Amino acid sequence: MKNFISTAASAVLALALTNAAGLAQDISIIGEVRKIDEGAGKITLKHGPIKNLGMDEGMTMVFRVKDPNMLKQVAVGDKVKFEAENADAGFTVTKMQKTK
Repeated sequence: MKNFISTAASAVLALALTNAAGLAQDISIIGEVRKIDEGAGKITLKHGPIKNLGMDEGMTMVFRVKDPNMLKQVAVGDKVKFEAENADAGFTVTKMQKTK
């Protein structure tokens, strides 16, 4: 019985970790830089759906950036992979990297 409980607990933990990894992958969004406003700390991105923000369709919109240095790493026309959240200041890009 003890081994059964241990095995069942391990299976539940493995499933939870798998689901958590899947959720982490779901928050990355692919987009294209349309405009950069370093002075305001904002970036305009054309992007696909953003499920964690309740956006079921892609669009072009302005985001604040959590770290203004992110804006120095990209240029208009660059393809990016990013994460965003609904912060106190509005929709905010929390991570961003160029992609091919």
